[in-house]
Amino acid sequence: MQADEKTLYLSTPQAAAALGVSVSTVKRWVDAGILPAHRTAGGHRKLLRAEVLALVRQGHLPRGDLTALSSVSATTPTVDLEAARDELLKALLDGRGAEVNAVIRRVYDSGVAIETLADRVIAPAMARIGHDWEIGTIEVWQEHRGTDLCAAALYGLKHDLEARAEKNRPVAVGAAPEGDPYLLPTLLAQYVLLDAGWEAVNLGPNTPLKSLAEAIRELRPRLIWLSVSFVAEESSFRETYNAFYRTAEHHGVAVALGGRALKDALRSTIPYTTYGDGLEHLAAFARTLHPRPKPPRRGRPPTP
Repeated sequence: MQADEKTLYLSTPQAAAALGVSVSTVKRWVDAGILPAHRTAGGHRKLLRAEVLALVRQGHLPRGDLTALSSVSATTPTVDLEAARDELLKALLDGRGAEVNAVIRRVYDSGVAIETLADRVIAPAMARIGHDWEIGTIEVWQEHRGTDLCAAALYGLKHDLEARAEKNRPVAVGAAPEGDPYLLPTLLAQYVLLDAGWEAVNLGPNTPLKSLAEAIRELRPRLIWLSVSFVAEESSFRETYNAFYRTAEHHGVAVALGGRALKDALRSTIPYTTYGDGLEHLAAFARTLHPRPKPPRRGRPPTP
């Protein structure tokens, strides 16, 4: 097997050991489509490590030895999210990229859902950095460096998420609106949707809503996400957003909103399909629109 295949794929016994179930149970899950088998470049029939880890994240299984699921080091079945948040914050402030990557990878490989990693580890760490910049205890270059280090660590997870992509998955498109410079919120939303089985196209920060409306016409998504962390002038935003929403509605596209700038007073004056103050809400909504095969209960696959 090629070197990259050794990190991408698991044998059936390795998957069984990681999940804490028997080899025959894993084989039944393969037959039921819960754990799809893949043919590697070397011609071997294996299970994607990312698929096994995704099954762990759904939370209905016993867990055995998760070491086989980690591409970095041995992991434990549980992780202290508050400790991970604090460790990430210190590494970001100190500019230690290798440690930032290690913390994010360790939490991800422990079986924590992407949306939980985002909401309970990354977002509070970055919020603290933003607060420290606002009150003048750190400089803006430190905030920018922290964002860049965090984004770089997240890019390292993208291959894992895309490795288990379905052939005919639905399309989601998202961005942060014009004037909103924040990179991480919309990037994290993209990763949550990738993990939920979508082809997620992230147009990034500072995207005019008129251009996003054109993307609806061209890419024909089922879902649009909009992360709004900053609004310069509410009346102007409301006007351009309402025009954008009419385009989405005309094309039958669901619109998911999030972001700290969408205060109750503003949100009450604009239409949307769903709103969430965290990415766990987006994940739940996306999985409602596009359900993936359900995990087995009590160690057995569902009856065909």
